[in-house]
Amino acid sequence: MQEEIQMMLDEARESMDKAIEHLINQLTKIRAGKANPSMLNSIMVEAYGVMSPLNQLASITTPDGRTLSIQPFDKSTLQDIEKGILQANIGLTPQNDGEFVRLNIPPLTEERRKEMVKQTKGEGEDAKISLRSARKEAMDFIKALEKDGLSEDMAKNSEEDVQKVVNEYTQKIESILSNKETEIMTV
Repeated sequence: MQEEIQMMLDEARESMDKAIEHLINQLTKIRAGKANPSMLNSIMVEAYGVMSPLNQLASITTPDGRTLSIQPFDKSTLQDIEKGILQANIGLTPQNDGEFVRLNIPPLTEERRKEMVKQTKGEGEDAKISLRSARKEAMDFIKALEKDGLSEDMAKNSEEDVQKVVNEYTQKIESILSNKETEIMTV
């Protein structure tokens, strides 16, 4: 039974790792006033009759903290890239100079920063919901083992182990959120 409990704990950790990974991925999409190529990861562009991720059609660089420079691998896709960025509705207007598409990142207003912090906290809450779901599955598993003859003491210890893991991951989420909030509010 000890092996089953360890496997269950490992599965819970794996599930919680995925929740943290998803949170980090979602937070990279929230821009903090600085240009970051990952801001464009979700943009799809129709080129050659197929929808493709922008980063597969072009090289994205940050010449400075307020500009993203997009250089297509094939210049014939410049208009497609520009159109894809406009359709993505990310609040940035592309500037096409025939060689590159440039995106100027405007400084954030205080109100917009606060909205982004709210959005960040919402993503954090989603991650915590995932943790609670993993904890519930683990606790249900322990209760089922208890019905099958797991001693009360072992069940109690296992439940405490699960709670320790949940607390550890909750701390990770809080730390990630705190860092992102600081990044957003820093002018």
